[in-house]
Amino acid sequence: MVGIHTVARMRRRSTLTVAALGAATALLALTACGSAGTSTNGSNGFPEAKQDTSSTITVWVDADRQAAVKAFQKANPDMKINVVTYDGSANGSNSFRTKIQLFDRAGSGWPDVVFSTQNNDAAWASQESGGKQAFAAVLDKGLVPNDTIKNFAPGALNPCTVDGKVYCLRNDLAQTVLWYNKSLLDQFGYSVPTTWEEYQALGEKVAKEHPGYVIGTAGDAWTPEVFMWAGKCQANNVTGPKTVTVKTDSTECKRTASMLDTLRENGTVPAVSVFTPEFVKNYTGKVLMMPGPNWYAGAIFNNPQSLNVPAGQLGVAAPLKWKGDDKAVTGNVGGGTWFISSHSENLKAAEKFVEFATTSDDYQVEAAPGYPAYAPAAAKWMTKQESSKYFATPLQPIAAAATQVWDGWGYGIFSQEAVWAKTMTPAITGGKSIEDLLPVWQQAIENQAKVDGYKVN
Repeated sequence: MVGIHTVARMRRRSTLTVAALGAATALLALTACGSAGTSTNGSNGFPEAKQDTSSTITVWVDADRQAAVKAFQKANPDMKINVVTYDGSANGSNSFRTKIQLFDRAGSGWPDVVFSTQNNDAAWASQESGGKQAFAAVLDKGLVPNDTIKNFAPGALNPCTVDGKVYCLRNDLAQTVLWYNKSLLDQFGYSVPTTWEEYQALGEKVAKEHPGYVIGTAGDAWTPEVFMWAGKCQANNVTGPKTVTVKTDSTECKRTASMLDTLRENGTVPAVSVFTPEFVKNYTGKVLMMPGPNWYAGAIFNNPQSLNVPAGQLGVAAPLKWKGDDKAVTGNVGGGTWFISSHSENLKAAEKFVEFATTSDDYQVEAAPGYPAYAPAAAKWMTKQESSKYFATPLQPIAAAATQVWDGWGYGIFSQEAVWAKTMTPAITGGKSIEDLLPVWQQAIENQAKVDGYKVN
């Protein structure tokens, strides 16, 4: 996030080239997990392949998680790993699910371990498909120690839990906070807002007094997770394995959309992606504040290829709330997940790798750029970040926000980011009102949910 990694952390956002997953035949050659015909009932809550503890495990990671592999190999030099780099299903590409479906049809070739940038993969990976065994291994019935499971932050494993069983371990949390440039705020004589109403008022003031400066962006696929989720817009309330409530005509949705329309029109919240040359060119030195996930610190602010904000300027404040609400809630933008294949012929090695990647100080404290989901590592990670002296304020709001993610936004099979990017982003960048587009968004979500077998309320 800072100091340790100043390279861009575009984890689930990057448009990485799929290095080793170009064709199904290449994948089948690279991976050699168990076959469908060798499974027998196991003791960990799922049918297990015949085990070979000396076999090489195949691990799929995105570019940013290669650091986890390197740390593991350094700590376990005798363990054999075949590493495959892919896009991590970034931006809702669905590549993880698509490739697993190919292996299901072939009856072999599954990787032993997969990292995904998405939080909705457990919804499909935990289910049988076409009579085939579910890809994801059950983790909390003996495969992963119970003490390890219990030490994840409260709510961290919610995206991994289906019908009361845990099917993945969370790599990091991606709660949103309010980032701000303390030096600029002090220079302009502005106070840090505590409500969305104050945030909008400040944006209107900035537009008049300091045109060209911005207080956020609304041009990325995860815009609904930053603003709509934090506004308690009930667009993605997954109420069961195959049921979802979609209600974008609520007061909560409309007030958030209206605010974004106002700030987009006056130029203080432009519809520009934070990971574009246009953003860097136009807004370096002009970002007054920005609601966004904790990983923005390293991916955008403390990144020489992005805004490159000098040490001592970046501050962080608590998530904003709407007046009348009892307390602030926050959205969640990412936080990767690690899966172990139920087909693995070396579950012992696969479990050892995943437990290391999610809990070990060697990776989560010393090398990971994001806020660890594993609570003991998170505490040490916070200490390390603050010791860098990069930030202008304490980081306590990040830790507090980890417990404030609103539970009215669920983790269904379909990607809200993909729906927003396809349906809303082109219209918004074309100048259409977000509030006027809410019915279009509603219909697009409903259509995608039904395609994936959901009953829409």
